Amino acid sequence: MIYGLLFWEFFKIGLFALGGGLVTVPFLFNLAAKYPWFSAQELVDMIAVAESSPGPIGINMATYAGFKTSGVLGGLTATFGLIFPSVVIVIIIAKLLNRYRGSDSFMNVMYAVHPAVIAMILFAGIELGRIVLINPITIFMTIIFWGAIHFIKLHPVVYIILGGIIGIILKL
Repeated sequence: MIYGLLFWEFFKIGLFALGGGLVTVPFLFNLAAKYPWFSAQELVDMIAVAESSPGPIGINMATYAGFKTSGVLGGLTATFGLIFPSVVIVIIIAKLLNRYRGSDSFMNVMYAVHPAVIAMILFAGIELGRIVLINPITIFMTIIFWGAIHFIKLHPVVYIILGGIIGIILKL
């Protein structure tokens, strides 16, 4: 029963989370509210782990959530549920793109998806900010990291490692 539910819920996320892993975040917040699989705070921790781990964030989060819910088989089930719709959609779009590449209507539909993706990423950022920016230390760190990322051009891995070290030291 749990495996079917994991597959179905992550299948729906994979079907509608166009635009990358961060777009899965609003859907995962809904899962946190709907099922006792993980809390919103645990979701924030999952995002931190998934962002700092190699690989696509959406897949990392599905694997982590599935594993936390039901072990290795749960992780595999959630991951497969997430990627299955994408594989099917990419195959279908590739065939359509080859056939209708010159069609303005088809290309307009493809471009119309962009604002929705941006809105979903913005929503994810706002939700994460609401949960993470809860005290002066995290607000200060966010401002410092934002400034450093924009004005001190280091490789993003440096900021990820530095953020992880500071988080461990400060027990955030």
